Amino acid sequence: MNVDYQVGIVGAGFAGLVAALRLKNAGKESFVIFERGAEIGGTWRDNIYPGCACDVAVHLYSFADVPNPNWSNLYAAQPEILDYLKNVSVKRDLQKHIRLDADIVEARFIEEQAYWLVTDRLGRETTVSVLLLAMGPLNRPFVPRIKGLENFKGRYFHTSEWDKNFDSTGKRVGVIGTGASAVQVVPNIAPLVKHLTVFQRTPAWIADRFDKKISERRKRLHKQFPLLQKSKREFFYWISEFFGLGFLGNKTVNKIMAWTSLRKLRKEVKDETTRKKLTPNYTIGCKRILKSDDFYPTFNGDKVTLETNGIEAFTSDGIVTTDGNQHLIDAVIFATGFIAADFNLYIKVTGVNGRNLIDEWKTTGAQAYLGTIVSGFPNLALLLGPNTGLGHNSIIHMIESQMNYVMQFIEFIERAQEGEYIDVRPEVQQAYNHRIQQQLEKTVWASGCKSWYMNATGKNTTLYPGLTLTYRKETKKFDATAYKKVKAAALVV
Repeated sequence: MNVDYQVGIVGAGFAGLVAALRLKNAGKESFVIFERGAEIGGTWRDNIYPGCACDVAVHLYSFADVPNPNWSNLYAAQPEILDYLKNVSVKRDLQKHIRLDADIVEARFIEEQAYWLVTDRLGRETTVSVLLLAMGPLNRPFVPRIKGLENFKGRYFHTSEWDKNFDSTGKRVGVIGTGASAVQVVPNIAPLVKHLTVFQRTPAWIADRFDKKISERRKRLHKQFPLLQKSKREFFYWISEFFGLGFLGNKTVNKIMAWTSLRKLRKEVKDETTRKKLTPNYTIGCKRILKSDDFYPTFNGDKVTLETNGIEAFTSDGIVTTDGNQHLIDAVIFATGFIAADFNLYIKVTGVNGRNLIDEWKTTGAQAYLGTIVSGFPNLALLLGPNTGLGHNSIIHMIESQMNYVMQFIEFIERAQEGEYIDVRPEVQQAYNHRIQQQLEKTVWASGCKSWYMNATGKNTTLYPGLTLTYRKETKKFDATAYKKVKAAALVV
């Protein structure tokens, strides 16, 4: 049977666009990108809270072969990143491949014909030979269940679902959480509010960001001499790789990271009591290290209070903490992150013999070979799949490494006979994931803290236990012996 497209990509964020660019560069035009939103951008389209920005330097947080010489700051804000993605899609002629408002609800592998049948919410069906899931892990906001929330009369919302009509000016605002989005939101709304209460459960390790504007002269130089910007990319990459050692067992580097962060805290927070509350009591890197130049100084003002007592319940006009104090609040912002480790793709994925991917992962924990290919789900690849996340470097580098492998995977499928599909051997996947979990035991993420890197059973299904350099080497060469070819009609190996 002739399929509609050779490759189908679900998601038009960074991962989906990396995949599309690689296909384009290889001269493969038979592909479609399914995007459930009304425009592309993924997390950079959805997160519009004040101060939303990237914590990786722009020279590194961009497509390797599509540099942008016009970045305005060393760390780009959300609107600029979204514009960059849109401009790339136009410049590289990707728009004709993108199907917007295509909310995929099911992908089913049809064994008899060896293709994927993809169905969107409107019932439209598309067939593809190879399916790439590029939906990203940070798309399910976590909102803790707190007693009495339904009684609260003020506004409340998660940072990733920011209320565009919300004006914090002159209001008493509560921010729950001190994670990545909180350290960006808090400094941006603090000057506007009547009073801001930040509810902290666990203090975060915060590093200097050293953000700065990029001058017009520097932009001109980047245009005239692309190698100059490429050298900046290399600089930030290797600095990041060096500090990555601090996550992987190098105690000296880890101590340097901790010393610089504590020095920053002492320097930027004047009040000793507040400083003590903001001091982490776990090994640096065990939870996500945050970058900010303006979060700590916010607590030096009279309008901002740091509350470290737990939240007991919401009332109609505020929050009661475990010490019995009532905090009068007009609006609450949940800066409580995402559910990432317990993978739950927003589509139903059905492989051979009716196997359901999410049901299997609920039992085993999310796992894949090289974080990319899953046994029992032929001709399928995951971008930013299990154990491909990072704590130290640009995730785009990981996606591009995955696509190095996926392109060889696609070529291997193309060489298969008609009615034949490609499936990774289960013992290969099992051996790989056993090694990954063993390596994770030697990292800072196994040092005892509780983080969103772990699933409900305490298994780290999120992070890669090595440097990006190592992962690139692992994904450089395709090993055909790791796979089996299955004749669809007879199901014979």
